[in-house]
Amino acid sequence: MNMRQECLADYRQALAQQLDATELQWWQQAQAQLTQQPGATTTALLSGQFKRHLRRPVAELARALLLAQTLEHTPDAEHVSTVRQLFLWGDDHEKTALLKALDWLDSDGLCLELALQAGRTSNPQVFAALALDSAYPSRHYPERAFHQLVLKALGMGLDIGRVVGLPQRHGVTLNQLALDLLDEQLAAKRPVSPGLPDAIAFSLLSPAQRQRLGGLRLPPEWHAHLN
Repeated sequence: MNMRQECLADYRQALAQQLDATELQWWQQAQAQLTQQPGATTTALLSGQFKRHLRRPVAELARALLLAQTLEHTPDAEHVSTVRQLFLWGDDHEKTALLKALDWLDSDGLCLELALQAGRTSNPQVFAALALDSAYPSRHYPERAFHQLVLKALGMGLDIGRVVGLPQRHGVTLNQLALDLLDEQLAAKRPVSPGLPDAIAFSLLSPAQRQRLGGLRLPPEWHAHLN
């Protein structure tokens, strides 16, 4: 499992700049302990101590960097199983940190099955860590899985404008899925998902689809796409 080394170096530098003196001292001690006792167990133990020693904004990045250090001391054949074990052991904060970092921790997409499993969560925070602002799904997800991720993000009320690579995944199939969701929401008299137009390639709509949309009472954000 290859890590994006340029990202790793940048994130290490960024973390060092954000830590105050007390946090930096503890972080250096944690790194030394992991070097002396490498493995998932030590990583999980240290990660559980973050809330007492690091502020939450920096703890998320520190958790990801601790996992990166763990992988550097783990045989290649055990990388995926180590990431999976730490994900299963982790609380929601730890799962979120791992998923946000997955694109640079796993540049080859070997953790695809773990990502797909993580995407079944009902926790919006954990799901958003995977679905938003991460290139991992766009790089590695097959078409159907990517479409399901987009639809679930819409269902959770997330901003799908932050789904990396969405314009490149636009197509007739996603159009139909988005229109089906629109029909479901209208039939159930639920609010139309604000981001739903972002899932549609309007230039690929059939004349019948465009005519039908034009006859619906849709929110204002649709009008610019249909004129």
